[in-house]
Amino acid sequence: MINAIGRRKSSVARVYLTKGDGKIVVNGKDYKEYFPQTHVQYSVVAPFQTIGSENIYDLNINVNGGGFKGQAEAVRMGISRALIKLNEDFRKPLKEKKFLSRDARVVERKKYGKPKARKSFQFSKR
Repeated sequence: MINAIGRRKSSVARVYLTKGDGKIVVNGKDYKEYFPQTHVQYSVVAPFQTIGSENIYDLNINVNGGGFKGQAEAVRMGISRALIKLNEDFRKPLKEKKFLSRDARVVERKKYGKPKARKSFQFSKR
């Protein structure tokens, strides 16, 4: 069993990879049930399609925090890191697709005297 962590925005995904028949379980549910949108499902299986090894490994994933998109991209990063621990040859194709780089963009904090991070109240000269 190989484990790795992926992060994106405020989501953290813990990925456990074992030999199997391609079952992907996210928080106790099948990944297609957990991520109903097809474009989000694609980002979960994208690392396997990149290296061309679908239906070889079973995944058990615990993910928490953030929304569905951030969670899916955290899972993608965790899977990519786990595959590299398995075989170092997978690094080049996954790095080319930028599945290994931590996207550091997070929500900017709200400032005092403003309704949001940068938005200001309407200015009135008189």
